[in-house]
Amino acid sequence: MRGALACGLSWRHLVLSALIFLQFVLGNSDDSKSSSTVAKAESRTSSSKTGTKVILVLIGITAVVLFSFFLYKLWQKKKRDEQYARLLKLFEEDDELEVELGLRD
Repeated sequence: MRGALACGLSWRHLVLSALIFLQFVLGNSDDSKSSSTVAKAESRTSSSKTGTKVILVLIGITAVVLFSFFLYKLWQKKKRDEQYARLLKLFEEDDELEVELGLRD
């Protein structure tokens, strides 16, 4: 339960940090107060390219994190199945032992 809570907090922290970073980058790109229209057009084009790059990087990071989370859950399920199989085998061996000792028919 604690791992799930810690994972939830880290996700919230990651999303909050990404949103703050995105606001910072996109907010600073609109601060240019150039008087010429060419400079304004170039500034908007570069800021739009920067914004697109930031969004693509964030989407890529999110995809990697989600894929890693999926692989971790798959690994946990595999380990749980192996432990369950060991537990069944342990009880199966105990039943044979009880029959051999005459404790159970």
